[in-house]
Amino acid sequence: MPSDVVVKCSKLLLEKGLTMAFAESATAGRLSAEFSLVPDCGKMLKGGLVCYDADIKQKVLGVPANVVEQFTPESAEVTKELAERLPKLFDVDVTVGVTGLTMPGGSETDEKPVGTMFIHAVVNGQPYALRELYQGSQEDIVLQTVDRVATLLLEKLS
Repeated sequence: MPSDVVVKCSKLLLEKGLTMAFAESATAGRLSAEFSLVPDCGKMLKGGLVCYDADIKQKVLGVPANVVEQFTPESAEVTKELAERLPKLFDVDVTVGVTGLTMPGGSETDEKPVGTMFIHAVVNGQPYALRELYQGSQEDIVLQTVDRVATLLLEKLS
């Protein structure tokens, strides 16, 4: 069952006749899955790409290797590239890229601890970037990120 904010966001997208797609790393498809549970989602959700591995980010979306190497796969810079390159695959009004650290073993540092999530949305050509820090289990972090994406879209579309 999607959260209330995901349902509300989806209804607004449907009312406005807008479509969207996701490029998901840390959320690994959960954004797409949550938005797919809303009635009439097929009129708004066009698809997504799970690009958990840096090679997929580079080979499928064309994120430059030097950007990944310089900033790490879990970074604002790579997340921006994901969102801005997604229209190569999907003809949509809204794109969202997400990367981050939901568990140890990535590029975490004292400045970028586990729970750090990067969101980059492009809404009708306007970019919006967020860096959030969440607590809890891996699933808690992912679900908080899903809700934050929905909240961001609601803010920018209202």
